[in-house]
Amino acid sequence: MHETEADVVVLGAGPAGEVAAGQLAEGGLDVVLVEDRLVGGECSFWGCMPSKALLRPVELLAEIARVPGVRELVTGTPDPQVLLDRRDEVIHDLDDSGQLPWLDDRGIRLERGFGRIVADRTIEVSDVDAEAPRLRITARRAVVVAVGTVPAFPPVDGLQEAAGWTNREGTTADEVPESLVVVGGGPIGSELSLAWSSLGAKVTLLEAAPQLLSKEEPFAGAQVADGLREHGVDVRVGVELASATRLPDGRVSITLEGGESIEAAELMVAAGRAPSTGALGLDAVGIAPDDHGYLQTDAHLLVGGTDWLYAVGDVNGRALLTHVGKRQSRVMAQHVLGDADAALAPDELDGPRSPRVTFTEPQVAAVGYTLQAAKDAGIDAVAIDVPSDGNAGASFIGKNAGGTTRFVIDPDAGILVGATFTGAGIAEQLHAATIAVAGRVPLDVLDRATPAFPTRTETWLRLMDKRPR
Repeated sequence: MHETEADVVVLGAGPAGEVAAGQLAEGGLDVVLVEDRLVGGECSFWGCMPSKALLRPVELLAEIARVPGVRELVTGTPDPQVLLDRRDEVIHDLDDSGQLPWLDDRGIRLERGFGRIVADRTIEVSDVDAEAPRLRITARRAVVVAVGTVPAFPPVDGLQEAAGWTNREGTTADEVPESLVVVGGGPIGSELSLAWSSLGAKVTLLEAAPQLLSKEEPFAGAQVADGLREHGVDVRVGVELASATRLPDGRVSITLEGGESIEAAELMVAAGRAPSTGALGLDAVGIAPDDHGYLQTDAHLLVGGTDWLYAVGDVNGRALLTHVGKRQSRVMAQHVLGDADAALAPDELDGPRSPRVTFTEPQVAAVGYTLQAAKDAGIDAVAIDVPSDGNAGASFIGKNAGGTTRFVIDPDAGILVGATFTGAGIAEQLHAATIAVAGRVPLDVLDRATPAFPTRTETWLRLMDKRPR
C-alpha cells in the first residue's frame, strides 16, 4: 500500500467538497480530494441540474400559454427524446472530465476511490470494487467529510426491492415509462412527478403527510398539488403504503392501507435522504453519528469536539441544500486556514430556515420561518398575504399566473423573519427576502428600498402598506 501526506484530505467531491478543496487550495494548502463516483456529485449529475433541465420546458410552455399572440405560434407537444438529449448535455452524459481542469489549476490531487478513516488524520483509499486499501494518506491539518446522502426508504414491506428508481434514475432515465408511481411529495418527488408527466408518463404521486411540501406553508403545498393535477398528475396526500412488489411481467404493484392497489410500469421512491456515514470508519476515532446517522458539528463545522475533523454539506444534516453546503465549506476553509473566529453565526439561515426553492409549476421559494414555525419558536408573528401576481410586473408573465406571497413579521422586533413566494418563475424573488431575513433589516429600512416599476418586486410595496404600525 502506497503512503503519502497532504495538508488536508477532503472526502467527497460534490458541491460542498469541491468548494472546500478549492478554498483550501487557493489558501496555499496541499489538498487531496477523494471521490468514488463523479466529481461534481449528486447535484451536478443526479439532482439539481438534470431535474431543472427537464423542468425548464414545462415552465416555458406554461408562460407561453398565458401570453396571447405567442401561444398561437406554439403547436403540438415537445419531442421527449429531444428534451432527454438536452438533459444529457447538461449533465455531460455523466462524464466529469470537464470538472478536472478546475482541480488541476488549483493543484488539487484527485484520488478516485472510497475513503475510510482509520486513525486520527489518517485516511485509507480503496478502489470501489476492491476490499483492500491501495493508499494511505496522512493529513497534517484536517480531514473534511463531505460525502453527502443517499436515498432513504420508508419501512414499507417490499418497497426497496420493488423500487426501480430513486432520484438518480428519476433524473437520468433514457426512456419514458408508460406509467410511474412516485412515493414522496417533497421537493424531489413533486419536481420529478411534473417532469415525467410532461414527458408523457401517467404519474401517480403518493404522500403520507396531509400536504405536499410538508415543511412549507400549507398554501404552498396546496397550490403545487393543484398545479400538478393540472399537468395530469394523480396527486394523493394522506395515504399510507402497506406493501410493494415487482410483478413477474416487470410492472410494479403498490398496495395502500385500506386495500387499494396501484399498478405502474415503474416505481420511484423519493421519500427522504440518509447520510453516507455508515462505512466511513468513524468508530476508529471514537466518533458516533447522531440517531439519524448525521455528523453533529459546532459553529466551525468541527465534529465531536475534535480539532481536525470537519463535516460540511448534507452529511451534517443541518440543511440538505447545495448552497448551504457551499456556505459551510467557505466557513470551514477559513477556520482551517487560521481564522479562529470563522464560524456560522448563531442566527445563521441554517437548517429549516435556509433559503429554498422547489421548481414546480407554480414554483415555491421560501426563506426563514413559516408562520407556524415562527410561532413555535416563541415569536408573536403575524402574516401578511398578498397575491404574487398583484402588481404591474406580473402582467408580463401572462394573465392568471396566480400564486401567493406571505411575509412573516415579528412586530415586536420590527423585522421580517420569513417569506414564502409561490407563482410562475418566482424563484428570482427570493434573494431580496434572504437578505432582509439574514440581515435582520428593520422594516423602516426596507421601506426606503423602492422597487422599480413595472417589476414583480413591487410585491414588497404591499408589505409596507400592510405591516403593523
